[in-house]
Amino acid sequence: MLLAFKIKLTLACIVGVAGPTAMTPIIAALQSPASFSEPALTEIASGVIKYRDSGDHLRNGRQAEAPITTVRFDRPLTIMTNQVSAADYQVCVEARACRALDRDVAVAIDRPAVQVSWLDATAYADWLSHQTGHHYRLPTDAEWAYAAGSRFRDDGLAVDEADPSRRWIARYEREAAVPEDPKTRSFGAFGTNEHGIADMAGNVWEWTSTCFTRKLQDDAGRIVKTFSNCGVRLAEGAHRAYVTDFIRDARAGGCASGTPPANLGFRLVREQLPWSRTIAQRIGALLSAIGA
Repeated sequence: MLLAFKIKLTLACIVGVAGPTAMTPIIAALQSPASFSEPALTEIASGVIKYRDSGDHLRNGRQAEAPITTVRFDRPLTIMTNQVSAADYQVCVEARACRALDRDVAVAIDRPAVQVSWLDATAYADWLSHQTGHHYRLPTDAEWAYAAGSRFRDDGLAVDEADPSRRWIARYEREAAVPEDPKTRSFGAFGTNEHGIADMAGNVWEWTSTCFTRKLQDDAGRIVKTFSNCGVRLAEGAHRAYVTDFIRDARAGGCASGTPPANLGFRLVREQLPWSRTIAQRIGALLSAIGA
């Protein structure tokens, strides 16, 4: 405890007197714990995408088609090349920071962790951030679409005002046409996209941080009001799915809309934080490692 206090006091003094420039060698010295290595990451250059907005859209009380939106990424996006593996997730379980995987999930370094809930995924992101000193989080839906590139599936369907049920039937038929293939495969089995990211839109749907929304449009199609339900989150894969956040296997229930995903897994974004917050996280990781 005394040693930890002295280290904390020394670092605090250095931060207060010298600022970010003098902290550079200290950042380099605060390495991740040797027992856990960071995942493989892919950096995608900044840019712009156009994709169909998520959520339900209503106009004059009737179902409306979601608009195509433009999203600009002013900074590069750094995302995991593969989904979080079952073996890496198991390390978090053994550290008692994550809930155990279901018994039928194979724990292997080359297989994704599946049948995990949104709550499980965010717990792992918090644990990984603490272990590495970097900030990991689930991607937003727009970030996932940007990373997916050509693998992103547009879920737009025309609305028949005379018979709105036609749209629901067409959506169900389209999603039901996706082959049922619940068995997990080794990373890369579903190929890589133009960014070099593996298995986007394979048979593992990936949690995002985006909440389910219902958006009201005016007569011109502009969104004038949004209602959010963050107890339901968007999972991206062969098609979009809205799933209750505590559900681990959507096939057993809890899928808010559409046909259920075969597997629920996740990959994380590593966010570049301001230097001061990065230092605070790394100091916390160091103090934890020495038993503070």
